[in-house]
Amino acid sequence: MGKPVDRVGPVSETETAPSYEQARDELVDVVRKLEAGGTTLEESLRLWERGEELARICQGWLDGARARLEAARAAAGAVEVENLDKDG
Repeated sequence: MGKPVDRVGPVSETETAPSYEQARDELVDVVRKLEAGGTTLEESLRLWERGEELARICQGWLDGARARLEAARAAAGAVEVENLDKDG
């Protein structure tokens, strides 16, 4: 995985969304820049907006992972119940 992209703004329609790890790493970089200060108000606002977008991307990945885990657990539970029915 390369260095986080040094740009601000949402992902365009022609770009693919970054992976969770890429978005998280770029978000960490954005937070560091904001915490360090020394940027103009306009740059700070652009960084903040990019951070919000990256946080939404990360949350989307986490929500998707949670849904997959819940589906796998539900499927495993259904198999367990089915196996119990066959044994009985």
